[in-house]
Amino acid sequence: MRKIVFDIETKNTFQEVGSNKARDLDISLLVIYDYKDEKYKTFTEENMADLWPILEETDLLIGYNSDHFDIPLLDKYYPGELTAIASLDLLKEIKKSLGRSIRLDNVAEATIGVGKSGHGLQAIEWWRAGEIDKIEKYCRDDVKVTKDVYEYALKHQKLKYKDLLDVAEIPLDTSDWDKKAKGQSINYTLPF
Repeated sequence: MRKIVFDIETKNTFQEVGSNKARDLDISLLVIYDYKDEKYKTFTEENMADLWPILEETDLLIGYNSDHFDIPLLDKYYPGELTAIASLDLLKEIKKSLGRSIRLDNVAEATIGVGKSGHGLQAIEWWRAGEIDKIEKYCRDDVKVTKDVYEYALKHQKLKYKDLLDVAEIPLDTSDWDKKAKGQSINYTLPF
């Protein structure tokens, strides 16, 4: 099974585009971790076409708030329909268990002892300043944190989060996470 952990950074904010829909934003860059070759890869608008063949061979997309944000935004650029690929949204799984959302930073710090290295608004400022290397490092760090949180959850069937001054646990049923793949391949950009 080919799994991809991914995260997206944008060029603009919801306020600037006058919408709360992810697909109304513009991607500055995205980073993936590909379990197939165990490598991180970065994509921008200029090389986005190189991402499509990878996604078309992917069985499971893994992210944090990815079903609500990253997939709809990336789907705007893709010539097909990304929802044909199975996805695992860690935030959705947390909300299903806990009944509320928890920020990735709070989960990561309590679970793996490492937090995020910045926030999305900084990435937009870096984009405007032409500091693409800073955006890439921040996005890559987020993908690594998400990957490590995912792997911890698979191994321990739980995550942790900071709840005021205490650390609390989030029990998770991970038994079907790697079985989420829909078993259908897609092919919109590769020659038939």
